[in-house]
Amino acid sequence: MKRILFPSFLALLLLGLSHGFLSHPSKSVQNQWKPALAASSASSPPSSPSDRENRAVSSIQKAVRDIKLHKRRIIECEFPALAALNKLGDGTLRSSIEAEDANLRFAVKVVRSLSPPFAILPGPKARLVTGTAAPGSFLRKCEKLVPDVHSLRDGLDVPGLKGDDVIVICTPSSRQDFTAAASIARGGRTVVIINAFAKDQKSIEGKSALMAYYLKPLTYNSQVAGFLVRAYPNDWTTADVLDKKALGVLTDKEILVPGTNTPDLTNPGVGRLVQKNVDQRALRERGRA
Repeated sequence: MKRILFPSFLALLLLGLSHGFLSHPSKSVQNQWKPALAASSASSPPSSPSDRENRAVSSIQKAVRDIKLHKRRIIECEFPALAALNKLGDGTLRSSIEAEDANLRFAVKVVRSLSPPFAILPGPKARLVTGTAAPGSFLRKCEKLVPDVHSLRDGLDVPGLKGDDVIVICTPSSRQDFTAAASIARGGRTVVIINAFAKDQKSIEGKSALMAYYLKPLTYNSQVAGFLVRAYPNDWTTADVLDKKALGVLTDKEILVPGTNTPDLTNPGVGRLVQKNVDQRALRERGRA
């Protein structure tokens, strides 16, 4: 009996690999295009740094997959690279290096999630690209983790790209980087931007870009009181810091600064909502005392 079943199992295994349904979970999501559900529910804050990264990767995958649906070639994500700190760290050299390493590790995860599990397999792949201001030491770090890293200092023409291959730019920081991303996207190629630095309202045109994942701690009285989070395809959500409960939900049209893909943090549905929630909690606690 074993001699009959084993060849059959081997045949099924080979058939599964050839059709992709037994491949690694982080296979390219572009081969099986299906529109995600319309953004109609709240995004919830992550429970840990690893949960945050998993959610961010998943949102980027869905946004890349849904290019035909939302018609925007630049996919962005923004979140604190280090727990309880911003994208640049606390200003010390040590935290800056830690943030750089954390951003790179995440960018590598995104590259792998948008590529087949094995290089020899067919299908779109992702390529890691560094910004024009990235030092040689950062480029060398990248080359130790993934093959064929390209620097925008060497121009916009990334060698070896095919078909629907995706470009992943890790922490672009200059106007030249953002101009390059826009130019590549206008050429019909998808560009994923990981935690851009020194970005202003003119850096990326809103109609060409989609914020796939966004997480920002919101402070009140010098303490983190809530979060603004967006995990595509869900909407932008203001959430409480303690129970992670959604306090309010806003669409792109309601929260984005006109002409950009950047949220307006002065929107009453963001900061003021968190302040009101904190004040109401304080009143309830006083009432119980």
